[in-house]
Amino acid sequence: MSQTASLTRTLVGRVVSDKMQKTVTVLVERRIQHPVYGKQIAKSKKYHAHVEQEDIGLGDTVEIAETRPISKTKSWKVTKLVQKAILV
Repeated sequence: MSQTASLTRTLVGRVVSDKMQKTVTVLVERRIQHPVYGKQIAKSKKYHAHVEQEDIGLGDTVEIAETRPISKTKSWKVTKLVQKAILV
């Protein structure tokens, strides 16, 4: 493995809740193939992520990275804002 490769896991997901202080809930969706039938299945999981800046809101697409445990449920932090939510 090269020196420049990052060992931290990163995921991209959508913010589904921003009601907590310095914490957002990020929904990460992924598609897998069913082992027997071969059909594409959508799986999703929610992660609590730590966020310092207050400009991240509901519906934004963010990148989160794994970090040391911050609290009982938080082991991820928001590293960057990928796309701002489109207001209708």
